[in-house]
Amino acid sequence: MQQKPKIAIGGFDGVHLAHQKLISISDEVLIIEKNSSLTPYKDRCDYINKPCHFYLLDEIKNLTYLEFIYKIKKEFNPSAVVVGYDFRFGKNREGDIEKLKKFFEVIIVEEIKIENTGVHSKIIRKFIKQAQISKATKFLNHTYKIKGVQIDGQGIGKKKLLPTINLQLTNNYLIPKEGVYLTLTNKIPSITFIGIRSTDNNFAIETHLLDRFDKSKTYEIEFIDFLRENRKFDSLDKLKKVIITDKEKAINFFRRKYEIR
Repeated sequence: MQQKPKIAIGGFDGVHLAHQKLISISDEVLIIEKNSSLTPYKDRCDYINKPCHFYLLDEIKNLTYLEFIYKIKKEFNPSAVVVGYDFRFGKNREGDIEKLKKFFEVIIVEEIKIENTGVHSKIIRKFIKQAQISKATKFLNHTYKIKGVQIDGQGIGKKKLLPTINLQLTNNYLIPKEGVYLTLTNKIPSITFIGIRSTDNNFAIETHLLDRFDKSKTYEIEFIDFLRENRKFDSLDKLKKVIITDKEKAINFFRRKYEIR
């Protein structure tokens, strides 16, 4: 007879350190998708090595707490459910842990803190929007990542500056604060620019690979650290000098961690 699973239930946006605790003591993961931005939809499966199931919030938001419970019982018949200390469910958030306990064995994970700050997705979003990348990484317990496909750029970089891959995001990712970042692009050390380009005043996400060229259909950019604020340049020569300095700083940074020229 098949063993009943322990099911972790939650939003899991970010799959951060606290989420990882829930996941570690479960057999399967039920994700309630509600327009997430740290790890949109199935991106969460990049960080979860267990069976993942999804409920779209729009499809279950009108279920009463009892209807939600019966749905879980029917579809998963779990031996236990694993939830965070503040878990609520059902229409108008009328369901709570005490109601869950009437139907399931409930394993509760209490709030996890780092330096007296609770690990929550909203805190991590704040870090990312403020370019506090090292703090975001610490709370996530992994790098923050966005994905995109290459689109045509101006062509100026390849001819007069540095060749870059211009990206169009493939999902509703939270975009970090505008500026220049030390990144890994498809695991290759890189510099990534986010913001309004001086050359045409259009918003762009561009990445320059430091080590080798990678011609892929999709690209994953992992944010390692913040390099500098975005600046407006009134000439290509001034922009080029700063970009050369950026590249030198990036190479020195990655040389300590990766074997690059």
